[in-house]
Amino acid sequence: MITINNLDFGYKSQPVFRNISLAFEKGNIYGLLGENGVGKTSLLKLISGLQKSTAGTCEVDGIAPFNRLPETLQKIYFISEDFAIPEGTPINNVRELGMFYPNYDESLFFELCKELDVDPTRKYAEMSFGQQKKCLISTALALNTDYLLLDEPTNGLDIPSKTLFRQVIAKHANDNRTIIISTHQVKDVENLIDPIIILDHDEVLLKASFREITDKLYFDYGMEKDDTALYSEMIPGGYVNVIRNPEGLDSKVSIEVLFNTVMKNKQTIKQLFN
Repeated sequence: MITINNLDFGYKSQPVFRNISLAFEKGNIYGLLGENGVGKTSLLKLISGLQKSTAGTCEVDGIAPFNRLPETLQKIYFISEDFAIPEGTPINNVRELGMFYPNYDESLFFELCKELDVDPTRKYAEMSFGQQKKCLISTALALNTDYLLLDEPTNGLDIPSKTLFRQVIAKHANDNRTIIISTHQVKDVENLIDPIIILDHDEVLLKASFREITDKLYFDYGMEKDDTALYSEMIPGGYVNVIRNPEGLDSKVSIEVLFNTVMKNKQTIKQLFN
């Protein structure tokens, strides 16, 4: 379990987080959302031990990842948005990494490469950006870490590859693994992520499962704009209106509309879900 308690973090004179607390439990695929500059990547770096908090704690299974203990780092794998291109071929790269990860499964790596339609014997330098990313995703899943952190994983993928990405993540998620996906491309992962976390500047605006969201908010798809709604957005053929849901009626959540609702009603949403 990842636990973050009363954490402060910043770069020199620029604060990023002030006194935030979060927990990430096993068996979930978390969607980490927020505008540019709110700290999504910084949070993943804190969890992976690449940054250190200035106050409070960030722990993975009770140990601070910044301590860089092998028994902690072997549980975590992080693919950053601006990843460095490995030298050589994906199969050689994953074999070198696999020595440090006790649950590495080479047969799974080849299976994933086949599912994602990439050649693991071809040099990274000869691949397109999308092919490189699919090889890294195959590597990450084959290392079988407890915690998988993905920063903008669908950037650079074409439409068929995005579909394959969703399929392999859903197929290889399990009750012993925590996956955190930080993204702006919410439509790419809309049917994959649950719960949802929305960050704002130095605070957490929302952390909720889809069930909790639909218990509190109703997404009404109709012809007319509702002036009493927390948020309304024009869609083809009418509007989607987000209103309070005291009766707990079921509705289909649009993550983009949810995000806009939260950003337009920050204090209301915090009160509603806290």
